[in-house]
Amino acid sequence: MDAAEVEFLAEKELVTIIPNFSLDKIYLIGVPLWLAINLKQRQKCRLLPPEWMDVEKLEKIRDQERKEATFTPMPSPYYMELTKLLLNHASDNIPKADEIRTLIKDVWDTRVAKLRVSADSFVSQQEAHAKLDNLTLMEINTSGAFLTQALNHMYKLRTNLQPSAGAQSQDL
Repeated sequence: MDAAEVEFLAEKELVTIIPNFSLDKIYLIGVPLWLAINLKQRQKCRLLPPEWMDVEKLEKIRDQERKEATFTPMPSPYYMELTKLLLNHASDNIPKADEIRTLIKDVWDTRVAKLRVSADSFVSQQEAHAKLDNLTLMEINTSGAFLTQALNHMYKLRTNLQPSAGAQSQDL
């Protein structure tokens, strides 16, 4: 699965919109992100950012992620993709958009650094399996191809180094 496919899955997440037409009451409607972006581009609605897309909440998430040695749960399984799409298409509807962009990037960088350290430890200790709790699909996608190739190379090296059962020793 590549990044575009992960983004496609993220577009199915529900977001809240406020239609840009007047009725006696204002209705908040939950729609898939792809539809919300389409309506926003046609100036038919305003988007409300997800509850977690708030500077104070993201600062807590960032600080917690930096403090913990393991991966902490993210507010959304598609936090990175949702942020990117919402900030690219509806930044005028999101208060403190630049700060949010920076905080999400900080969280992403922290998590990718942890992932690199974990992968390095996994490879150097020649582990047979790894536990990937609280990783998002995009994070797994980012390191998956590299890690798969590295493990395939290690497997080939190991099988070439082990003497075969029928091989004769060259000692005389």
